Amino acid sequence: MARRALDLVPDGSVIGLGTGHAAGAFARALGERVRGGLRVRCVPTSRATERIAKDLGIPLVSLDEARELDLDVDGADEIDPALNLIKGYGGALVREKIVAGASKRLVILAEPAKLVPILGARGKLPVEVVAFGWAFCARALEELGCRPLRRLLDGVPFVTDNGSYILDCGVEPIADPSELQRRMQAIPGVVGTGLFLGMADTLFLEDEAGTVSVRQRERGAGGDPPIR
Repeated sequence: MARRALDLVPDGSVIGLGTGHAAGAFARALGERVRGGLRVRCVPTSRATERIAKDLGIPLVSLDEARELDLDVDGADEIDPALNLIKGYGGALVREKIVAGASKRLVILAEPAKLVPILGARGKLPVEVVAFGWAFCARALEELGCRPLRRLLDGVPFVTDNGSYILDCGVEPIADPSELQRRMQAIPGVVGTGLFLGMADTLFLEDEAGTVSVRQRERGAGGDPPIR
């Protein structure tokens, strides 16, 4: 799957490197190509990914320097039939969303277990919030029908690379993700949500047998674009 995604990386390009297991596998495959002579510069979406890329000898560049990226390769926690996503179980959702937004094309690598009929099917939606206002944000999210829990790591609050907290919101299947995102983002102190709507362009799925299938989103005017 990672090697299939490498076929989309042109020589001399600038690409985003996501965070998590699938993105790490892609980074390792990319590192091999770099050592073989592929010229590429990468924008990591987290400090963890930055460390992996440096260990692999992958040239890095800041988002400020890169401006627009040719490609962004990442994973996802939920994927609906229209290639809308929930991300953030790994804690890098805001940087991942920024890099995805700065890229011409977002490529998602996943296993079939990540496919869901409707977003929220797995019952969790991460929301990044300013640490100062986390309790206020939690109360406001409760009023939207969510069940927010502050994410902990080794018994203390998990802190993102941005210095923020993550509230893992217990949710039911989300009937209107766009409306929920709008209402969440209207809460003062919410930095970003794990809803990635209309952002993914290509999905590579690899099953247990190693068979890779590809789904594409066709960008169009209005509504969710069809999937080929």
